[in-house]
Amino acid sequence: MYLHLGQSVVVPYRDVIGLFDMDNTTSSHLTRRFLERSEKEGRLEMVGDDIPKAFVLCGRQGEKSRIYLSQLSTATLKGRAEGNQFTLD
Repeated sequence: MYLHLGQSVVVPYRDVIGLFDMDNTTSSHLTRRFLERSEKEGRLEMVGDDIPKAFVLCGRQGEKSRIYLSQLSTATLKGRAEGNQFTLD
């Protein structure tokens, strides 16, 4: 199964490590530093042109993780993951 993150971006459900709300998590300097470092390393991808509401941490064993900034809320992403929905916006 796949998780649709917005626009035309989908990731295998098995690769999803976590869904994180931007408002709640970016208040921590550690999270901001993590996202900044990921961007510098080329592992951060913006999904869409709108202000991101969530970031999705994805990875596989033995590979560097990827971070997707999504305009969809964590509630929407969680609902899609639980319902195994594959719908395009």
